[in-house]
Amino acid sequence: MGKIAFVFPGQGAQYVGMGKGFYDNEPEAKAVYEAASKASGIDVEKLCFDENSGMNINETQYTQIAMAATELAIFKVLEKNGIHFDYTAGHSLGEYAAIAAAGAMSVEDACRLVRKRGMYMQEAVPTGGAMSAVLGMDDATIKEVCEATDGIVSVANYNCPGQTVITGEEAAVKAAGEALTAKGCKRVVALKVSGPFHSAMMEPAGKKLAEELKTVSFADPAVPYVANYTAEYVTKGADIAGLLEKQISGSVQWIQTIDRLMKDGVDTFVEIGPGKTLAGFNKRISRDLKTINVDKYEDFAGVLAELKA
Repeated sequence: MGKIAFVFPGQGAQYVGMGKGFYDNEPEAKAVYEAASKASGIDVEKLCFDENSGMNINETQYTQIAMAATELAIFKVLEKNGIHFDYTAGHSLGEYAAIAAAGAMSVEDACRLVRKRGMYMQEAVPTGGAMSAVLGMDDATIKEVCEATDGIVSVANYNCPGQTVITGEEAAVKAAGEALTAKGCKRVVALKVSGPFHSAMMEPAGKKLAEELKTVSFADPAVPYVANYTAEYVTKGADIAGLLEKQISGSVQWIQTIDRLMKDGVDTFVEIGPGKTLAGFNKRISRDLKTINVDKYEDFAGVLAELKA
């Protein structure tokens, strides 16, 4: 086995009950959920584990804190078991878990920031925005079409070859999708999201978040992490706040992130959190990559054995 990167997913893979096995069986995981509740001001355990919590886990103001708490809870159990890793990275909100895992901020600060981030993003554009996945079209053409379309529309996520997400004003996203269809893309799929994430319409949320970021003292990461906004390594704590402010309205460069890690010898990725979204992206980026998923507690013993092999 070469180098290992811990990677953390963003919104979309959440489900009620995620992380419950870790919470019930691992004190380190339970402590994270308790810390997340205290830091965020909401009952994160109830949000994650109770279908009748009164909070919609699929609403971004709740999704983000639920995902971050679950990812960090699982990470703490891996850390306790001595699993070595060389780098971290996260997709969109997953970047916050990646920063905490890299040792650059506390669990409490990560959870407090993510809760605020979700609230600010939801407040920024309650209506009037959209996102669509563009399938089977090269990124250069997608970017060119977005730039030529009237209104606000841009690339939100460079997920993997053949799957790019565009974001912005609903009419502009629709027009860009129609132009891309005319140019021969395989399909354009409207996404069920509560806002035009990673678009210029999120800049007000970024400005509000910048004020919260000033309250955190970021340490230099103990291991490098790759920033979404630049797809470059971050090794200085002083650089983190600015990158997180820009990330909220900038493109998530996942293809570029994985390419960078591969070039530096990473051949095994550990996806920490619900679902297998990043494993799917990674497989499309390179079939040579191995991605191990850490989601269900009942699978955890097998995952540990594989990582320690």
